[in-house]
Amino acid sequence: MTTLALIGLGNMGKGLARRLAGKIDLLISTRDLATAEAFVASLPGGRAKALSTDAAMAGADIVVLAMPYAKALAAAANPALAGKIVVDMSNPITPDFANLLLGFDTSAAETIQAAAPEAKVVKAYNTIFAALLDQPVSQTQSLPVFLAGNDAGALAAVADLVVLSGFAAEATGGLETSRLLEPLGLLNIKFGYALGQGTTIAPAWVRLPA
Repeated sequence: MTTLALIGLGNMGKGLARRLAGKIDLLISTRDLATAEAFVASLPGGRAKALSTDAAMAGADIVVLAMPYAKALAAAANPALAGKIVVDMSNPITPDFANLLLGFDTSAAETIQAAAPEAKVVKAYNTIFAALLDQPVSQTQSLPVFLAGNDAGALAAVADLVVLSGFAAEATGGLETSRLLEPLGLLNIKFGYALGQGTTIAPAWVRLPA
């Protein structure tokens, strides 16, 4: 049985935990254990626990780094991630949300993989806003969560997680494809905020009839 660790309780971490509560064993961690315990108490299903970061990582099969890029990169150095599937949902953006900190010749996901060389890093969830996690599953189950990773088994496991969380999984290639997914995440942010389209939008491809 798969056990998932969610490291970080920002909007994305909380939203994903609520989507998955009762469906999978969850290990929840944030800097303040009391905060994690209070959040776990609010979840239905009785399958979530609040643990320290080290314990959550050690006890999980899949570890989601639900935190901004700099914090995710620091967390990736934890030796407890060796052998784990690690989901990076970050976008390496500047504090003003205007530009990427890196891209096209590398990516956040690749630097996280370099920091956790014995883990199997998969890029996922970086092109959706947390607000979508608060919508009914019926409204989001056809929206793609784009995946990138080098390990076929890890990609399949994260694809299953994506579907369980109420989205459609769309594989895009190896981990280097994150160099394209992260600019797409920034473009979505610009549509949502700078262009006033709000946070219930997400990128998707449409196939027209031939």
